[in-house]
Amino acid sequence: MNSKLPIGIQDFAKLRTEGYKYIDKSEIIYRLAKSGCYYFLSRPRRFGKSLFLSTLEAYFLGRKDLFSGLKIDSMEKDWIEYPVLHLDLNTQKYENLDALDYILNDFLQKEEVKYGLTSQNKYYGPRFSAVIQKAYEHSGNRVVILVDEYDKPVLQAIGNDALQDEYRSTLKSFYSALKSCDRYIQFAFLTGVTKFGKVSVFSDLNHLNDISMDPRYYDICGLTEKELRSNLSGE
Repeated sequence: MNSKLPIGIQDFAKLRTEGYKYIDKSEIIYRLAKSGCYYFLSRPRRFGKSLFLSTLEAYFLGRKDLFSGLKIDSMEKDWIEYPVLHLDLNTQKYENLDALDYILNDFLQKEEVKYGLTSQNKYYGPRFSAVIQKAYEHSGNRVVILVDEYDKPVLQAIGNDALQDEYRSTLKSFYSALKSCDRYIQFAFLTGVTKFGKVSVFSDLNHLNDISMDPRYYDICGLTEKELRSNLSGE
């Protein structure tokens, strides 16, 4: 086998253009995109969640070239380019409130600049809502929202009840935009380590479809032992 196994690779475009082996999960992506809107997936860290989100991002950006030869290539006919808002909360060490503020503010500022928005609102929820609406108006297509490790700030604050409460309050406001902007959203997929009900930041978001324990999606990301053996043997 000439292809390299994608150990530690989190970027789908890199995987597809630099000779890495890809276990075809594209049929699952097509099924999710065509059958629902809001999804949540819980898996331990290092289970391929980030790569799966990167694959979703490529699909919703209409990157047909990256899916050439995969199952979805013969299934998808339209390849519409949607505006994608991708927030990765796994990139920060959350030791104080400023850490979460920095990540959310940086994410929103970049999107506000992209869409020509200027906001004096200090609250993240209204700012996120404004970005979602503007992205929709600018593109003419509804928005795709991807959030990686939604619960990392709260989990890293275990043992500090005051900081956990601050994180929950901040994230609850931020994620509330998903409900208030439903008419502008095409698809949303959030990942984390804990079941979303345990962290109490989604009390206003009761339409998330938790597929964590759905047998249809057990192999949604990462490599199963069967897949690994099959590819190591060159099949």
